[in-house]
Amino acid sequence: MNKITCKSPVKIYHVICICTLIFFNCYQLQAQSPWIALGKKPSTLQLEKGFSAFDAGDFMLKLVKSSQTVAALAPKMVKDFDFVPGDSLKVRSSDGLYHLGDINLRLKSGSEGNWKSYSTAAKRSPVKNIEMAGVLAAADLTETLAADIPLTIKRIWELKDGKLVLRFEISNKTNQNVEIGALGIPMVFDNILDGRTLEQAHAKNVFYDPYIGQDAGYLQVTRLSGHAPSLIVAPYGKTPFEAYNPLNDDKTPRGIAFEGFYEWMVYSKAYAENEWKNAAQWNIPSSAILKPGETKNYGLQFILSGTARDIENQLIANHKPVAVSVPGYVLPKDVEAKLFINYNKKIKSIAVFPAEALRIKAIGSTKNGWKSYAVKGSISGRARLTITYADGLEQTINYKVIEPETEVIASYGNFLTTKQWFDKPDAIFKRSPSVITYDYEKQQQVIQDNRAWIAGLSDEGGAGSWLGAMMKQLVHPEKAEIDKLKQFVDTVLFGRIQLKDGPEKYGVRKSLFYYAPDSLPKDTYAKDINFKTWSAWPKKEADNLGRSYNYPHVAAAHWIMYRLARNYKGFVNETSWKQHLLDAAETGLAMVNIAPYYAQFGQMEGTIFYLILTDLKNEGLTEEAVKLENEMKKRANHWRSLDYPFGSEMPWDSTGQEEVYVWSNYFGYQDKAKVTLDAILAYMPVVPHWAYNGNARRYWDFLYGGKLMRIERMIHHYGSALNAIPVLMDYRKNPDDFYLLRTGYGGLMGSISNITKDGFAPAAFHAYPSTLKNDGITGDYGSGFFGYAVNTSSYIIKHKEFGWLAFGGNLSVKNNIINVKLTTAAKSSVYIAPAGLWITLDAGTIDELSYHAANGEIHLKLNKADEHTPKAILRINQPAKLNGIGKYSVKDKSIGERGAYEVQLSNQNTTEVILSR
Repeated sequence: MNKITCKSPVKIYHVICICTLIFFNCYQLQAQSPWIALGKKPSTLQLEKGFSAFDAGDFMLKLVKSSQTVAALAPKMVKDFDFVPGDSLKVRSSDGLYHLGDINLRLKSGSEGNWKSYSTAAKRSPVKNIEMAGVLAAADLTETLAADIPLTIKRIWELKDGKLVLRFEISNKTNQNVEIGALGIPMVFDNILDGRTLEQAHAKNVFYDPYIGQDAGYLQVTRLSGHAPSLIVAPYGKTPFEAYNPLNDDKTPRGIAFEGFYEWMVYSKAYAENEWKNAAQWNIPSSAILKPGETKNYGLQFILSGTARDIENQLIANHKPVAVSVPGYVLPKDVEAKLFINYNKKIKSIAVFPAEALRIKAIGSTKNGWKSYAVKGSISGRARLTITYADGLEQTINYKVIEPETEVIASYGNFLTTKQWFDKPDAIFKRSPSVITYDYEKQQQVIQDNRAWIAGLSDEGGAGSWLGAMMKQLVHPEKAEIDKLKQFVDTVLFGRIQLKDGPEKYGVRKSLFYYAPDSLPKDTYAKDINFKTWSAWPKKEADNLGRSYNYPHVAAAHWIMYRLARNYKGFVNETSWKQHLLDAAETGLAMVNIAPYYAQFGQMEGTIFYLILTDLKNEGLTEEAVKLENEMKKRANHWRSLDYPFGSEMPWDSTGQEEVYVWSNYFGYQDKAKVTLDAILAYMPVVPHWAYNGNARRYWDFLYGGKLMRIERMIHHYGSALNAIPVLMDYRKNPDDFYLLRTGYGGLMGSISNITKDGFAPAAFHAYPSTLKNDGITGDYGSGFFGYAVNTSSYIIKHKEFGWLAFGGNLSVKNNIINVKLTTAAKSSVYIAPAGLWITLDAGTIDELSYHAANGEIHLKLNKADEHTPKAILRINQPAKLNGIGKYSVKDKSIGERGAYEVQLSNQNTTEVILSR
């Protein structure tokens, strides 16, 4: 854990430091004691009996002699690194703690009505060693399982074709049928960050992500640094990846520094009938019948790979199916997607569930034999594609079908400014009017919560909704919504959340809601809420200005008001643009001056300061630009001095990387930008499943921004879209890197995948198989929508295998002219990869474009003018320096005073703009 100590010399920060230490040490207080307790228990693994070591292909394998579970799985290609938590083996050696090599089962014998559970980890006894020719080690597990188990289970460690294999041989020793209703193989790798600095964690620890894809499923295990090697756990024989179950009964303390372990579920029917009965599973829950005397084998193989981006090629090399969907697995209904499949067996059948959710059509094969399909979403919601191959192998691909992006974003904006519009009398806390947190399950606004910030309009969990409402106006401005938001900015944001005057002007409070029962009227607080918690801040704590993470939200709101005033007519008083931009810049300066302790870290939404700086320069506000740039460079220089500059108020985090990359790239610190990008790619997987594809790892923010509060892998929390910012920014510099585009676009679209049809946006989607649904409140979603709003774009590429492709548009090719109809909600930017060209509009929208591949000429069709948008403001950037590509400009036009082209729009028809080089 990266220990955070409070060294700020200014006394005002003491309160914030203490509070934040409590904030995550609420975990420490509960976690350190159990660790100590674990360490005092006798080792039921009987470590004193020693270990057995084996040369296992690409690995050195070490097994505990008494249990034959894994003590070390070290790749030979690097020193001092182990995929499993071997250094905590001593404190994790008692009953109830899982290790790689364990197995969990739920069984029914004969006519029994209830499932019985069995686990090799529950109460350990030494296993019986078995001598078997040609294997590394084998054991009969009978002695470490309950005496009434109707099965004989042998575990075998062996090498097959040079690959390490873990195999279970399961036999029915009775004269009755035995149904296996659950079979889980614990996946125990070293994701325990406790006790480690960030440098140590990036060198020693791993994260792992599932592709829950049945026979084609796999687990990818990547180092925090993003460096090679990574590990693929794949089926050996018929061992489908049916479900992914958290091992919540494992006694390893869980919290901010440890997400928990999971098990690979081969069968899950017994869970689906009980704990998971209220959740629709990713795959159809199944079981298996073992007849008297029958034996079945289940196995996993461990395949060493390079970095995360090498995993698909390694799967292909090992004859595993690989799927690539463009633009991804979150599929708006108006998008014409493509699916490419690589497997050396014919496809026997393809089934869709629900039956009409997807339309799929074969469209041939690529030059190297990838099977190609056109895919179109028809019914909103989760959709499962099941592919059955000629060899009997079954692969599932999970899509999420959503309404067209334009409709999704329109519904979101409407929900925020109607259902979440808080305009009730609020004499004590003065939060009205505002966009406030919403409980979708109760269908009501969250006016009080024992986490002060949730009802207090600040921190990510409370600011999220109004931040989302502001950022929605960047994507698609609506006058009725803007009129309400102006009231909020003028009365609540600037003057209440943010100080409007005084020596600490531009400081941002932690919360407008607070708990002060002794000084407020008797009936101020709801009686059904427990306010006896550390998070029910008193007024002094709520008024504290020292949490830097609150400042980007406010800066973004000022910036949006600047953009609306400067680029449109009739939304915001056009003469106020300069003051709004200066307020945005001053908020950034206040962050480093008033809240310096946490400002040393990358901020979520920190990209906003780069955007503000860019506009200061465009507007010729040189003095203000220099001030802001100098302060940002001090921070970037600090990050440059660190091996892994990703600290935060948490021991490890996945949100500071966004801003660290942006400023490292801006100031030319490319070595640090690369370190940052590598780390992002390690925790942002690319897999054929909408929930995990592009899903930047988050697992504790349900505690602080959710309704159902627990440590849990979060599905498309705000980290997805924020981390997509640097990934796509780097892609635009490297347009041949298809992996970056797929990763970033997965995160971008994942961020809007959970918005309901009526516009409710939850903090995240719950990954637990017992839940698998949206969280109940809006929470901190708005930070993710910030990432979507500033980063949404269409991408046009020519892939060497798949040909011409569009992300965020529907593409057709005729006579070497590529036509694309944009499908994004904003329709305000497009990146043309062969030209390395990024076209963005501050105002106006693109209906469609054509790219003339022969000469590089680009024709844009801009949508007609409306009362607020008489002209388009168009910018051209060429972040990729490609050989043979000259400088682009707009034909017959000169760049205007703000470094942009101004295009008068027609009131009747689209307006054509031609770009040439």
